[in-house]
Amino acid sequence: MQVALVGIGKIAVDQHVPAINASADWELAATVSRHGSVEGVPAYDDFDAMLAERTDIRVVSLCLPPVPRFDYAARAIAAGRHVMLEKPPGATLSECHTLADMARDAGVALYATWHSRQADKVPAAKAWLQDKRLISLTITWRENVRQWHPGQDWVFEAGGLGVFDPGINALSILTEILPDPVHLTAAELQFPENRDTPIAARCRFHHPHGADVSMDLDWLEPGDPTWSIEAVTDQGRMRMENGGGHLIIDDMPDDSLPGLTGEYPRLYAQMAKLVETGAVDMDLAPMRHVADAFTLGRRVSVAPFEW
Repeated sequence: MQVALVGIGKIAVDQHVPAINASADWELAATVSRHGSVEGVPAYDDFDAMLAERTDIRVVSLCLPPVPRFDYAARAIAAGRHVMLEKPPGATLSECHTLADMARDAGVALYATWHSRQADKVPAAKAWLQDKRLISLTITWRENVRQWHPGQDWVFEAGGLGVFDPGINALSILTEILPDPVHLTAAELQFPENRDTPIAARCRFHHPHGADVSMDLDWLEPGDPTWSIEAVTDQGRMRMENGGGHLIIDDMPDDSLPGLTGEYPRLYAQMAKLVETGAVDMDLAPMRHVADAFTLGRRVSVAPFEW
């Protein structure tokens, strides 16, 4: 299938382009970007022009920041295209629901992707937790924003999510692996004096059986990133590291190997299946937790942030 990639920034270049090129299901047929392009691929700087001229391209993958994404997705759906959304699927829950309704009415596929759910050890962690009583679960997600989003001011603008941009990856794993749903009950959000989104956060969650569930996010980690989830149960301890890439159970590493390698290749494999049936996959559970954090969170002002 031919796909157009919209928004040729760091995530598109690092993840989407290699995944598309490595897949037998996909051909990168066009790009749309004000500045970026991919060598050898027809490049557009006008989205509507691409939609009008390339009626052969039936799938659009949007790698834009969340705030402008709704407008592009709505135009693509109105043009009868199947749409794949980089995480988070939008800037608000309401616009995501609207896109889902539009896609169903138009009979096109819509996929709200959560790439961290496709990490190698997520299925194994989910299976291990299914028959155990959770006692505690701790998310520790700390990284350096200057390394992962260098100079990208949009992450600190309203709608950019701030430290929840990586934090929502952890929440996407949490909502996938837990057999019982949780909901956020308290949060402390640290906002730089000169920015509109938080640079650190501490969150607590209610678990239906009384487990202690918490999350620690920080975007100023000076060393190597820490992307870990540790669960203590009545039948042992589980620790996921490297954003779900490694799994250790009672100090023993899980050495099972998944079939298809890589988060983004798995996303594109799933998108190919959705296109076949015109299905909508719009799970908003991770995004609801972020919205709740902004609703319930206590704001703390911290030092200004500059690149």
